[in-house]
Amino acid sequence: MDDTYEVTTELQDYDDKKGFLPIKPYPDATAQQNPAAYILGRIGICLVVIIVLVLLLIFLMLGIILGITMVTLIQLPTCNTSATVVSPYDTATAIGSNYTMANVSCNTGYGSLMVINKTEQLQEQVALNDAKMRAEIQLLQTKMNEILNKTTISIANDNDQRNLTETILKTTGDSVQMLMNIVNTLSNVKDTCSAASGVADSILLVVEELLVLHNDSTALPSSCAEIKSQQPNSPSGVYLTAPPTGGAPIYTYCHMGQLCGSGGGWTRLAYLDMSDATQNCPSGFRLYQSGGVRACGRPSGGAGCTASIQFPSNGISYSQICGRVTGYQYNSPDAVSIHNGPNHNNLNADYVDGVSITRGSPRQHVWTLIAGITDNGYNDNNCPCASPPGSNQQLQSFVGNNYFCESGNPGHSGLFYPSDPLWDGQGCGSNEGTCCAASGLPWFHRDYGANTTYDYIELRICGDENTANEDTPVGFYEIYVK
Repeated sequence: MDDTYEVTTELQDYDDKKGFLPIKPYPDATAQQNPAAYILGRIGICLVVIIVLVLLLIFLMLGIILGITMVTLIQLPTCNTSATVVSPYDTATAIGSNYTMANVSCNTGYGSLMVINKTEQLQEQVALNDAKMRAEIQLLQTKMNEILNKTTISIANDNDQRNLTETILKTTGDSVQMLMNIVNTLSNVKDTCSAASGVADSILLVVEELLVLHNDSTALPSSCAEIKSQQPNSPSGVYLTAPPTGGAPIYTYCHMGQLCGSGGGWTRLAYLDMSDATQNCPSGFRLYQSGGVRACGRPSGGAGCTASIQFPSNGISYSQICGRVTGYQYNSPDAVSIHNGPNHNNLNADYVDGVSITRGSPRQHVWTLIAGITDNGYNDNNCPCASPPGSNQQLQSFVGNNYFCESGNPGHSGLFYPSDPLWDGQGCGSNEGTCCAASGLPWFHRDYGANTTYDYIELRICGDENTANEDTPVGFYEIYVK
């Protein structure tokens, strides 16, 4: 065995000059290794293995926990929620509209993400319903406006619609009356503004259209007294009334204040104001102009009551008459002289130099407005109320105390006397104290008590001599009944 050689598989180094070089033996690895390093290496390997195992255990535990959680969430019961959403818009609330989203399901098995999705869906649904609600309200308002417009032109038979219509018509009527008040105000200042009349006419066109709308759907009053009775606070002004006898409605001026000691509700039948440049004398009257005064008298010619005009009552029943007349003296009227003409006691003829107001046919005396020859000093043709009275004056029995008398001539000179109007109680001369103290002047008043009438009223200008010698043209009058 000693002759046995150890065979090695290791390759020898070869040198071209020396041939194969001897093999150098490897050092003993075990003999050369550091014991401490060896031990640390072993420990490091163990730590790595332990860390890996711990991580695997943690992952395993997390998986188990997540699995249990998912199973638990899936098994949790579902919940149903009902919510009522009331619109925040007042209009919807006012009409009682509630918008409800019923049976809103929330399944927690899908986790919080599902709940968030459902919440977002609910919010979107609320927004959608709100938008629809607002659109419906707008449509409803449009429809209501259409209904209101149609209601104003047609009254329904049932009480509910009637009440609604009356409310609408009252509002329209109030607007009409406001415009009427504007017209009346403009009419009062027309003498200071030439354009006011045109403005009033333009407004009246608008008023007329509103009145057609207002009155086509309701019964028109027949008189101012009826308006006052139904609406006690109604102001004086122009109203549209329906004649009791039928026919087209007419514009009527109503005096709603006190006149002649009696409360409001007076219907005006007659009116003339010649200080208004837009007004003209009635047909058959002659125009006088002097000193800025315009007045209407008898046409040129002989004696008689040759200028007259009638004012129909339009079917209004009345028991009182209230009015006033302003006239002027031309030349030498002689009151109610008994010496001039044969008609002293004839109500239908020239019984007076002045104005006669009667009613109906046959004529019934209402009031007489007399013109005396002078207001200073004695004259046979002075007023019967002058002091001393004219010797030729004798009041007719049908006149009685229902008269006014005045003269506009301070000294019996000249022809036309525009500076001192007649029957206004102003500018009275020395012998007219009693005449100018007449009760009620300048307003005349007749009260027939329980006796009512539909008579028309007539105004005549009379003279028992020709117009070159005497006349009493009028510049203003207004007559009311109630």
